[in-house]
Amino acid sequence: MSKEEARLNRQFDRIGRSIPASSGFLSWIRQPSSRWVRIPLGIVLMLGGIFSFLPVLGVWMLPLGAFLLALDLPILQGPLNRLSFWVQRKWQNWQRARRDRKAARDSSHE
Repeated sequence: MSKEEARLNRQFDRIGRSIPASSGFLSWIRQPSSRWVRIPLGIVLMLGGIFSFLPVLGVWMLPLGAFLLALDLPILQGPLNRLSFWVQRKWQNWQRARRDRKAARDSSHE
């Protein structure tokens, strides 16, 4: 298992922990025998993400489809890992700044 593949698997594990209802599906879809379901599902999700202006479809489908395809296309693993870590870092910084602003606002009202 390559370093990038291990990182990608950790990303899927993190998703499974944060959304417990998805952990069984994620375990099944990551098995090598699920490849024939995973590849078409990844393509369909990405196409659905492209048409996110339609009801029910959304932009959330793009990264999910890309991550599913990355399980079988190693060329996608590195860029998706880097993008995922960048997004997580930005999200954590935004949450921290928001929490700090709230704390400063609450302390100024005392």
